[in-house]
Formats: sequence, structure tokens, C-alpha cells
Amino acid sequence: MELSKCSLDMLRTLGLKSVEELFSDIPEDVRTGGLKLPDGMSELELRRELGAILSSNKTATSHPNFLGAGVYNHFIPAAVKSIVGRSEFLTSYTPYQPEISQGMLQSLFEYQSFMTELTAVDVVNCSMYDASTALGEAVLMANRISGGSRFLVSRAVSPEKKAVARTYAKGADIKIAEVKFEPETGLVDLEDLKQKTVDGVCGFYFETPNFFGPIETKWDEIRQVLGERTMVVGTNPMSLALLRPPGEMGADIVVGDAQVFGTPMSLGGPTIGVFGCKSEHVRKMPGRLIGMTSDLDGERAYCMTLQTREQHIRRSKATSNICTNEALLALAAAAYLAVVGRNGLRTIAAKNVENMTALSSRIAKIKGYRSPRFKAAHFNEFVVESELSSGKIHKELLNKGIQGGYVLDQDFQDLKNSTLYATTEMHTRADHDKLVSALEELT
Repeated sequence: MELSKCSLDMLRTLGLKSVEELFSDIPEDVRTGGLKLPDGMSELELRRELGAILSSNKTATSHPNFLGAGVYNHFIPAAVKSIVGRSEFLTSYTPYQPEISQGMLQSLFEYQSFMTELTAVDVVNCSMYDASTALGEAVLMANRISGGSRFLVSRAVSPEKKAVARTYAKGADIKIAEVKFEPETGLVDLEDLKQKTVDGVCGFYFETPNFFGPIETKWDEIRQVLGERTMVVGTNPMSLALLRPPGEMGADIVVGDAQVFGTPMSLGGPTIGVFGCKSEHVRKMPGRLIGMTSDLDGERAYCMTLQTREQHIRRSKATSNICTNEALLALAAAAYLAVVGRNGLRTIAAKNVENMTALSSRIAKIKGYRSPRFKAAHFNEFVVESELSSGKIHKELLNKGIQGGYVLDQDFQDLKNSTLYATTEMHTRADHDKLVSALEELT
């Protein structure tokens, strides 16, 4: 084996004569005999090789993507990527010694401030893992607030979220039951909610927009049915640029996912869980809160105001064992909201509604399709019912270079041949044309 000068110098420094002597402690029977690697390439050759390999990938840029269902393709300004990529943020990790991480702490404080304004709750922590784990933590918190060993979840919620919530609840001996949605509107079935809101129920979780896209309108009725029980509301934070926020509608806890603010889809993760609540419940909230204070010189400074996770306090007193949160993505969300601003966010959200309305209306005109499936106001997702198998349609769309929607049959048997489509400001008229034309060809 021919060794470089650097390798020879290393061996001499270690007092060894060969590479074989370096690895002499490794038994012969576990040695691999070396790795069969191809010959080295120049940088130019390597770029060409990797480009050829990557060209087979189907991306949201090269192929229209209408999947949604919890992760969305939104435009990310270059300024956001530039800020997130700065070394002082990218390498700062989570501030166990916060006083030396003032820049990151201020960014997290700004994130909290933006999210409290959007959701209209009193406090928002500096993030959870994702919306699913935020829901799981909300179930546990509802139990701490209201007592009781049963928790209700709307059936119009992502199957993945419900699965995570059940996992969280199982360890705390909390039983989860589902509340039906109205077949025509997709909204909460109030009669079913009334029947299931009995003694021992600590709270109820529903979403607006919900998993199928409809925007909930029965806030007052739901709040009245629950009484003093905990009302947990899930939301798409992007929609709050246009909709009345959950905090103003009586929500005790608000959860969601801020992936829509500056985080790429990245094959489904990581994302960033939003978690907020009324100030009266803050001591029961998981995660951390960053506060603004003054240092010894009277200058503005930031610190951890609340640290209820078990890494910081006694395990018996902790509200959660959540470890590293999504601090870098919280920074991205804060940067995104600062860059686009209040009016910019409204414009983006309005474009989402405009695209949804236009696409849904065009699909409704195709023979054999019912769009939207539910009679309700929507944000940027809607269900399409078809005469053909939704699974078959999905495969045919992929063959035509289109990532179709989320096939609902597998999780909701009463929504046979139904698909959940999402459209955002990233879709052009040409993207809609391609999807509509493909669906027309399948009829």
C-alpha cells in the first residue's frame, strides 16, 4: 500500500512502521479486507457524476407537488437561508448556558413573540419537535389542567397525529376517543361531541383548518359543550394571517406546525411544533420559555424564564422529557416572518386561498369528480371524490410527472375514492393546467 507523506509522518509519530502494525490489535477474523472503493475523481468529475445520479429524482421543482397533508411547499426567501446558515446560529445548539447565547435567545424570543401574535394566546414556548408531538404534550397537559382519564380527538385529524397522541397518552393511562365529523361539511359533529363529553373527559382536540381542509365555524358551541374542560385547537399558522386566531375563540391550548414559515419540506422533516396556552396554565406547559430582562449594567438581555423539562429540574417536577427542540427552525420562522412582514404574510395566505378556489373549481368541472368533497370554507387543501379508484389515479399522476394528493381511502374507509389535494403560492397556472389535464385524461 502506497502511503502519502502525511500518513507516513503519522506512523512515525506513533512509533509504528506500517499500517498493518497500526491495526494489529484487530483480530484477523473480523477484518474486512478493505473497502472496494472506485478510483478517486476530480471535483469536476465528481459534480458530473452526482448530477447524473440526482437527475433521476422527482422534486417539487421539476414536478408539480399537490401532496400537503401536514408538510407544505412554500417559497423561502434567500435572506432566511442566509440567516439560518450563519455559523453563530447553525452551531449554537440548545443554550444550556443561555447567558452566553444572547443572539440565539433573542431569536427564540422573537419567534415566541411572532407566534403569540398570530395565535392570540398569552404564551408560546420556543418549539416542540413537530405538530404531532405538540398534540401528544397537549393531551398530557389537558390532564394536568382538568383531571380525568379520557381525552377526545376529532376524527378529522391526521392519522399520524392521532397515533403519536395515543402513544403519549398510553404511558399516562389516558384513553383517547374520537369525535365524528359531519359527512357534508367535514366539521365537528356537535351531537357526537355532546354524547362523548362525559365525566372523566379532560379535553377535546380539533383543528381549523382540519385535515380535510374545512375551516371550523362552531367555536362557541364547542366551547359551551366543553365547559371548564380543556379546549385544544390545532391550526396551520399560515392561515392565521386571514382567520380569527384560536386564542380569541376560547382555546386553552394551541398547537400547530411552523414548517410553513421558512422550513423546506426535506422529505417530510424535520418540522417545528408550535405550542401555546393561556398564561394561567403556563406552569403546566412543557418545553422552555425565553424572557427579556436587564443585565447588571441595565442593558437589555435575554434568559430562560421557564425551564420545565427534566434536564433542567427534578424529574418528578418536570412537565415533559422533551430534549433538543427545533431551535434552528424557530430561528428560520422568526426570520421568515420578519422578512415577509404582516402585509406580505396576508398576501401569501390570500394567494393560497385563491389557488385553492381556482383549482377546486376547475376539478369540479371534470366529469366524474366532486370537488370540494365538503361544503365548507377552505384554506389551501380540499378533498376530491372521484368515480375511479384514488389509488389508481395517484399512480397514473406519478407516471405523468405529477405528485398527486394524499389518498384517504387507507385511513378513512367512509371517504372511498377520495384524495386530499393541497396547493400553495408555489403553484402556477401551468401547474394547475397539468393536473387538470391529467385528471381529464383519466375519465
